[in-house]
Amino acid sequence: MSSAGGGAQLVCAQEALDLLNCVTQTPYDQEKCIRLLQSLRECVLNKKVKKFTMAKQEQPAANPSGDKA
Repeated sequence: MSSAGGGAQLVCAQEALDLLNCVTQTPYDQEKCIRLLQSLRECVLNKKVKKFTMAKQEQPAANPSGDKA
């Protein structure tokens, strides 16, 4: 992730990753995820992030249906 205009530096990446991982957990801990959301929001405001982008991955896509070899 990078901030728009901020080059390739990772800004608030750990906070964003923590929040994404929180919402995937079972059981879902809404209070924990809200705290992580607030942490990400504070980071975004402090670092003046305007937009997040995903880094492009050059790896070939996996075939989830299996190989037909």
